[in-house]
Amino acid sequence: MDKTKKIFTWLGIVLILITGLVHFLDAPDSFSDAPYKGWLFYINFAGALLAALGIFFNKLDWGWNLGFLIAAGSILGYIASRTVGLPFIPAEPDEWFEPLGVISLAVEGLFIAVFVLKRFTERKLPVLR
Repeated sequence: MDKTKKIFTWLGIVLILITGLVHFLDAPDSFSDAPYKGWLFYINFAGALLAALGIFFNKLDWGWNLGFLIAAGSILGYIASRTVGLPFIPAEPDEWFEPLGVISLAVEGLFIAVFVLKRFTERKLPVLR
């Protein structure tokens, strides 16, 4: 494995694991909003672990693709929860700068940037096969 590929691999693993960990830590509090939200956070964590394993073993890029879906879905969920709200949960426009949310957004955005940069350097465009 060349040095650039190794850097992308470890950055991807660390970033997606942080994404999952943030959701795991916030899951218990999310049950008070709506039970499905807490379960979605635990599923996010499990998916992040699975994506990290897929990235580590690098089989057909499924780990990277799953990580991309988790990161992008998390960002979209965050935006929706602050603007239009989620099912049975009203919008929370005053929560844009909640610390775990900001950390999560930053890490997810970085994961997506690494994903796209990796694809670009490997000339595997469009981003998702």
